[in-house]
Amino acid sequence: MFLKTISKNHIFVISFIFLCGIGSSCSLISSSQTDESQKNGKKSSARFEEPTVVGRIRSREITESSGLVASRCNEGVFWTHNDSGNGTFIFALDKKGEKLGTWKIQRVNSGDWEDLATVKRSSGECLLFIGDIGNNSRLRKQQKIVRVIEPKVSPADRISSKRRPRLASPPEVIRFVYPGVRSDSEALLIHPQTEAIYILTKRFSGASGVYKLTEDYNNKDINKLVKVGDVSLPAFPNGVVTGGEISSDGKRVILCDYFNGYELELPESSKNFDEIWKDEPSIIKLGKREQGEAICYSLDGNSVFATSEKRNSPLIEVKRK
Repeated sequence: MFLKTISKNHIFVISFIFLCGIGSSCSLISSSQTDESQKNGKKSSARFEEPTVVGRIRSREITESSGLVASRCNEGVFWTHNDSGNGTFIFALDKKGEKLGTWKIQRVNSGDWEDLATVKRSSGECLLFIGDIGNNSRLRKQQKIVRVIEPKVSPADRISSKRRPRLASPPEVIRFVYPGVRSDSEALLIHPQTEAIYILTKRFSGASGVYKLTEDYNNKDINKLVKVGDVSLPAFPNGVVTGGEISSDGKRVILCDYFNGYELELPESSKNFDEIWKDEPSIIKLGKREQGEAICYSLDGNSVFATSEKRNSPLIEVKRK
């Protein structure tokens, strides 16, 4: 959520005004900043084609698409959810952005849902992880991730809605705290093989911190995150990460902010996934988004998909060359 409340963005606004100067012609998010950040990237976005709008999310139920993943168990299906204050619903979409169904997650509150991740286990079971990880005012000492079995989507689910939703499986809640700090985050990533959880903080005054819950996390105790790195995006500010995902093969990471997409790659010789956070992000143009907070890979990793908050959000695809 951006520009939704003054309190959420006061640091960004103050910093921006200070750097631009009072009375200058700077805009909050300008194409000139995007162009400048493009020059600073190590790898060119020429590795990807130009962004294409392949559909639009026209459902009145989906007004703030804040998380996005491609299903591992429903071919051609994407999952998304709204930002905070919109109930505990997840929505299935097709590639054109048409809603395929509405599911309600019971016995949890929506808090500040910010991102969505998924894994497919060797058993064939697919899981969805919803990150209740927003903390704009830094008042929350403890945050959580909601995990459910991914629903099976059928044509009959098209008639479901917020008023008459399908019910998701009973949720598991993974609670966590940061080590010694309270942070605001909008990017939740799950490693496809190990199920290690990564959360990237959203910062207006520096690089994004990368925090990890290792494979032994559980839904009984309060788990403690461990910091494993920092990511500095070639943009201003350089730590405003609003979404992300790890590719299905575990070799790439896609992130986004309000300007662009950014990809990191694991060195071929590396056996430790956490070395990926040392890579310098390459820039991927995502086209026009009013408030871009959601990004994901296609299953084969050869495309990147992105949405935007606000009504009638475009569903954007960027294909790898």
